[in-house]
Amino acid sequence: MDRPEVRDLVYFVAVAEQRHFGRAAEQLGMAQPPLSRAISRLERRLRVPLFERTSRRVDLTPAGEVFLKESRKILATFDDAVRRTQRAARPERLVLAAPAGTGARLLGRMLDAYRDGPDPVPVEVHFTTDTGAAVRAGTADAAFMCSSDDFDGLDAVDLAEETQVALVPADHPLAAYDKLTVADLESDDLFQAQPPAVALDELVDRIALGELVVLSGASVTDRLGSSVVAVPVVDVPARQIVMAWPQTTGSTERDRLVSTAVAVARSG
Repeated sequence: MDRPEVRDLVYFVAVAEQRHFGRAAEQLGMAQPPLSRAISRLERRLRVPLFERTSRRVDLTPAGEVFLKESRKILATFDDAVRRTQRAARPERLVLAAPAGTGARLLGRMLDAYRDGPDPVPVEVHFTTDTGAAVRAGTADAAFMCSSDDFDGLDAVDLAEETQVALVPADHPLAAYDKLTVADLESDDLFQAQPPAVALDELVDRIALGELVVLSGASVTDRLGSSVVAVPVVDVPARQIVMAWPQTTGSTERDRLVSTAVAVARSG
């Protein structure tokens, strides 16, 4: 099979998204005639028409619709591979993706233990609500995740189980409860089912200021101070905290960080 090149996919996606050869050429920084020739050459390689061309517009054929979806996936995968390769050439630091509030105590103990080990490299914690995406995209070397997350393309190891609590401002009516349900939280205007992707200290500050109420792992309670209260949520199951990393990318330092996390978790 005469395989298309990456450049062919970039050209095709530009035309498919613009539905216009002239605008696509302008976006790509090239003249229209060579772009038209490149698309015609691509159709000959694939042996299927990708576009229906008229004097007024350009539309995708059914085959073109399929190829657009596949081309976007291929280009995204290629970009991720480039980022992971670049990260592999820069072993001077590690990036760990973590959701704010989940496994906070374990995270702190793990980082302390790793930094006390031989010749550690700097570890940067990247707080995000989609830690798996950060690892797959190559912006993080490893991630704290939950056992219910998508682990496609990742290796993982279980670390610890963590019960869930609601974090509420100390002067909020919910702070007076001994326990809460999800229905209690959902009826409150401040509740955000998906906490903002910020560092834990900022999250706690925003709760203390009365901006939001969130669900969090119970290990965060020793970081709260007097302005935020943690209330158990009885109908949310405990979460299994998992550490995950890409299957296809090797890293001695990352493996040492994973081993440290496992040792710390098993030590209690």
